[in-house]
Amino acid sequence: MSLSLLQPSLFMSKTRIPAQMIIGSWFFLTAMAIYFSLWVAPLDLQQGGNSRILYVHVPVAWMSIVVYIATAINSFLFLLTKHPLFLRGTGIEIGAFFTLLTLVTGGFWGRPMWGTFWVWDARGTSVFILFLIYLGALCFQKLSVELASIFICVGLIDIPIIKFSVNWWNTLHQPGSISRFGTSIHLSMLIPILSNFANFLFFTSFLFVLETRLLILSFLESSWTERVGVDKYCIIPSPGGSGRTKD
Repeated sequence: MSLSLLQPSLFMSKTRIPAQMIIGSWFFLTAMAIYFSLWVAPLDLQQGGNSRILYVHVPVAWMSIVVYIATAINSFLFLLTKHPLFLRGTGIEIGAFFTLLTLVTGGFWGRPMWGTFWVWDARGTSVFILFLIYLGALCFQKLSVELASIFICVGLIDIPIIKFSVNWWNTLHQPGSISRFGTSIHLSMLIPILSNFANFLFFTSFLFVLETRLLILSFLESSWTERVGVDKYCIIPSPGGSGRTKD
């Protein structure tokens, strides 16, 4: 698949957004997420202020899965096309960060609620395995991009395990509070969760777009450099039949 088939010019034109707008949007989403989390959402009757940790824990847990799925799609496309545009490692690093943050915030929430920072239940263990998969992909990436891509695609099996672990096994984690039939979370507590998720999703999407733009620019620059090199050393026929080198 050639770069032209991916329409880089269209992508570059559609993603040419002023930096002030991006920074302003990110600051707005961050301010709204903090406002809803600290001042709008009420304290939980049983958990007290400890419940505010969930306004970060739940969104970063969602992000760890969303980023992994996006990275797996990217890895599959690279294996399918071998196109260098899909040689992106940012998703693995970002996903590892969100997964680590999920484990850390879960530990801080669990300490006063369960009496311990860590419990080897199905949900926690499957998320920890996801973190190991991210780390493994980072290590494999230094050896072979193809190997890292295959590893990421195989690791997709952990995603449904994370999702349905609370239904398949008896765990300390409660069953899913959000489904296609609705949610059991009160609106005043759901809004800060969604606000933080939107904030994380916006910033992560920006990093993905920025990395893609930089890759396209590097391809265009290398192509331009190759053309200049060919033009510089090409042979130009002279009227007498002999040739001379253009330099």
